[in-house]
Amino acid sequence: MSVTPEQNPLLELSPQDLRAHAATALNRARARSVGLTDAVDDEDLVRQHSKLMSPLVWDLAHIGSQEELWLVRDVGGREPLRPDIDDLYDAFQHPRADRPALPLLGPAEARAYVREVREKAFDVLETVPLDGRRLTESAFAFGMVTQHEQQHDETMLATHQLRKGEPVLHAPEPPRAPSGRLPAEVLVPGGRFTMGTSAEPWALDNERPAHEVDVPAFVLDTTPVTCGAYLEFLDGGGYHERRFWSEPGWAYRQQHDIVAPRFWYREPDGWWRTRFGVREPIPVREPVMHVSYYEAEAYANWAGKRLPTEAEWEKAARFDPAEGRSRRFPWGDEEPTAEHANLGQRHLRPAEAGAYPAGASPLGVHQLMGDVWEWTSTGFHGYPGFSAFPYREYSEVFFGGDYRMLRGGSFGTDGAAVRGTFRNWDHPIRRQIFAGFRCARDPRPGEAG
Repeated sequence: MSVTPEQNPLLELSPQDLRAHAATALNRARARSVGLTDAVDDEDLVRQHSKLMSPLVWDLAHIGSQEELWLVRDVGGREPLRPDIDDLYDAFQHPRADRPALPLLGPAEARAYVREVREKAFDVLETVPLDGRRLTESAFAFGMVTQHEQQHDETMLATHQLRKGEPVLHAPEPPRAPSGRLPAEVLVPGGRFTMGTSAEPWALDNERPAHEVDVPAFVLDTTPVTCGAYLEFLDGGGYHERRFWSEPGWAYRQQHDIVAPRFWYREPDGWWRTRFGVREPIPVREPVMHVSYYEAEAYANWAGKRLPTEAEWEKAARFDPAEGRSRRFPWGDEEPTAEHANLGQRHLRPAEAGAYPAGASPLGVHQLMGDVWEWTSTGFHGYPGFSAFPYREYSEVFFGGDYRMLRGGSFGTDGAAVRGTFRNWDHPIRRQIFAGFRCARDPRPGEAG
């Protein structure tokens, strides 16, 4: 099998530049963590805003604990700072609902701890060889820790969405979509493409290895499903029509009396939502979000379509038919910028459908990266040849079960923590995450050429 490697600029950096790149990524993640935790008072920091989430102070100290374990102790070979708290911040030892009852570090102590860990981690970065060991090759361990922190930053952002009270987070509005209508759908030709990666230095184990997949032709929505389109489903009685829902989806909808996306509510003048403490009318041109897999699946059935498979999503996002290869991102191999995608908490909402024409794929599919995570119909499994690295608990222990794959990142996902191969997963009932979807369908007779 011949696999063409994607072009990653990290592979060309000198050791000095690679250290600077890793330091910049770590600093950006830490600035975001500090902003999310300093935005609230200590009472809010230790409060559990939802049983679905940890107290913000737990996330903060957990970030430091993981950084200590991997960068200070493992990569650096240094003495442990706080071995006494390892168990408290082991995500597998204590469910989120139980964490407030633990003897957690208080706000001041947690902040001091993560600062001390970071100082030692930077000292390690300055001195450790960036070769000779898989964990340090191309500064992988520093990239892994950066991604871990950014993932918890997005989790903390979701906790902010769940908290009650006045708004404490602020950001400029995202760009508006250019005038003119995009086609509703794009035909993705059938054929083989390279899925996953063996060349991305900071890719995580479940993204590896690169392998060829044959994907039959399919038709994909040009943009994620908008709130306006979803309102048609809602107002048309979609939540009360059993025929659109799977058996587990219908049972969950009935059990929890779900009648709209999370954070939506009806007023005499129409549907409204709450977003980070702000009440606003439903923005009909934005992608819908805070919908579960079950809701996305029901909408797709109502529309006479289906959700794309994970392989279909990745082919639409990465395959360049002109070059016959898979790219790192829909727009090419270069890192995302503000012109390409709505990422990095630059804004506190999705942008309008079509707002990022520079980020479109070669086939003309828009907003595959950023704005909202997109549900796919595929369960979580390892690729052929999967090997757990550097620990089974990142991916392998989650294989199987009822998980569904989410792709592409959201407005709350940092560019360091998402790429065309990045794989996210969650239970099909999850609604607090920044998740939306787009639909796919099989071609009609004669449509695929």
